[in-house]
Amino acid sequence: MQYNGKAVPAVVIRRLPRYYRYLGELLKQDIRRISSGALSEKMNVTASQIRQDFNYFGGFGQQGYGYNVEYLYQEIGAILGLDEGYRTILVGAGNLGHALANHGAFEKRGFRLMAIFDNDPKMVGTVINGVEVLPDEEMEAFVKEQQIEIAILALPKAATQKIADALAEWGIKGLWNFSYVELKTKKNVAVENVHMIDSLMTLSYKIKQAENE
Repeated sequence: MQYNGKAVPAVVIRRLPRYYRYLGELLKQDIRRISSGALSEKMNVTASQIRQDFNYFGGFGQQGYGYNVEYLYQEIGAILGLDEGYRTILVGAGNLGHALANHGAFEKRGFRLMAIFDNDPKMVGTVINGVEVLPDEEMEAFVKEQQIEIAILALPKAATQKIADALAEWGIKGLWNFSYVELKTKKNVAVENVHMIDSLMTLSYKIKQAENE
């Protein structure tokens, strides 16, 4: 992955949301300055690793002072693109789609959920967390007219690739995929595949290792 022409390891990118979340919690506690050592204790990441991670993006800290929490929070938010206000749709209004639509963090993190789409006539016209469910046949026009940037996919496996390909053709910039399919898309479309069962199996591994110790 690249940032300002510099290669950044994927593992560092995946830590950025954790930094952002912890810094937000510090601001709520009215903590305005923190050292890498104190931040490492909260995040269970070494202070050296934190400094290395931040150096990919310019450092942010001052010798003998530490980090300005609010400034660092804003800078990491900008790196993550959270200041862009991404226009987002959800495709699939089943049980998982309901859960995702009802998640309260979208607006807080700069993702504006503008519509939900489904092919079930019983779902069309209903409202989930203030967002109307529209028929699939209206999706192309909506994506193009509203310049939608991100689509969240909560679909059956069989339908996912076809819809992802169509969304890519219509100008979508990113796909957040919960459909247990490893999507193949255009190079200019970013994809984040979410496999929740993988996380559960990782938890199983950790339990097993703890038992062995």
